[in-house]
Amino acid sequence: MNDLAAAIDIVRWPATKLTTIPIAMEFEKMKKFILAKLRKELPGNLTYHNTRHIKDVYASARRLARMEKVKGEDLTLLLTAVLFHDTGFLWQPYEHEKVSCEIAMEYLPAYGYAPDQVKRICGMIMATRIPQSPTNLLEQLMCDADLDYLGRDDFFLVGNGLYYELAMYGMITSVDEWNNMQLRFLEKHTYFTASAKLLRAAKKEEYIAILKSRINTGS
Repeated sequence: MNDLAAAIDIVRWPATKLTTIPIAMEFEKMKKFILAKLRKELPGNLTYHNTRHIKDVYASARRLARMEKVKGEDLTLLLTAVLFHDTGFLWQPYEHEKVSCEIAMEYLPAYGYAPDQVKRICGMIMATRIPQSPTNLLEQLMCDADLDYLGRDDFFLVGNGLYYELAMYGMITSVDEWNNMQLRFLEKHTYFTASAKLLRAAKKEEYIAILKSRINTGS
């Protein structure tokens, strides 16, 4: 077991905490804190992994959770995972899911999150790593919300932000390369929940056809 897995399994609290009853999760207080931190500290040149993306995924997660009848503590944990899932970009763009978990483990106990709750949140965050690997409904919802735009009307608009970000990091060098990358990604991607499939799968197939046409015609 690597260090992160061990940390997720244990999520060590100070010894004095072990003999006390954990306080209720202070979700709204935590939400205000982490969004302010992201607005202030995320690099300004991130055209995709920014607070706009976090808010977009947050709205998608709420919608999908409602359709899947997820509520109460499960909903709170899901939305917490959304708020933390890209905090790793505060430190670095690579292995950012792992770093996001480390940040979640650092801050969430102060807002009343118990070790088992933090562990579930980290599971949701790590499930978004490509290729996505959810093992339960909450992780599936997290993954589907994170890539909700793949089947929405604003697919190309949102995708442009990712294109410029990847180009900034030197990970892509041309529009042709980007179109081929998008096509491969869409063809391999799948939505996991019935609700996401209902809302987004058909539109995503349209974009696959459009990208194939662009590649074939060189446009």
